[in-house]
Amino acid sequence: MLEGQRRDMVARQLVGRGIRCSRVLAAIGRVPREEFLDLQSRRDAYADRALPIECEQTISQPYMVALMTESLVLDGCETVLEVGTGSGYQTAVLLEMGVEVISLERHQVLARSAQNNLSRLGYDRCMIHVVDGKQGWPAAAPFDRILVAAATEHCPDPLWQQLKEGGVLVAPLGAPARQTLCAIRKVGGTQQTHEICACRFVPLVAGLPDVDVV
Repeated sequence: MLEGQRRDMVARQLVGRGIRCSRVLAAIGRVPREEFLDLQSRRDAYADRALPIECEQTISQPYMVALMTESLVLDGCETVLEVGTGSGYQTAVLLEMGVEVISLERHQVLARSAQNNLSRLGYDRCMIHVVDGKQGWPAAAPFDRILVAAATEHCPDPLWQQLKEGGVLVAPLGAPARQTLCAIRKVGGTQQTHEICACRFVPLVAGLPDVDVV
């Protein structure tokens, strides 16, 4: 039943809205979104909306996951820094694209849950670190691509410095009431920004929480 809903989601929500990359469509078609949700939310796994997860966070709308993945322009040989692991669903889609992923999550509860989700489904080409995502992961920089799954008014400088020349950073930028999904390419050290669409994400918060909210 859920496999049928997944195929329908790909056809209606993704292809129907203009997602054209066949590799992105195939990757999302292979990832069981329900495995990244709690039992109460699984019936809505392929609904056209974001869904709540632990720590007052969300798993993004399938279309937004597809759009962000497509906007990274992946060949399959890149190293991607993901800021905001969340449930691990976007991570799994990236791994299905054949890339290496280093993922950062500020909530230990979410990092542990995401690692369990990914391991259970056989995804093993990812390292998840519990850190302040705004600072990136200098130990493995520079990165071919950076995906930021939370909103920030401006591209954090540490992340920009960790992006390779010619690389692409995809992130929702702007004030809380007016966010725009952007793809920023580094050309000659400068930002070439392409605005993609309006969006709504949870904020990118600096530091680590004193206590995780579950």
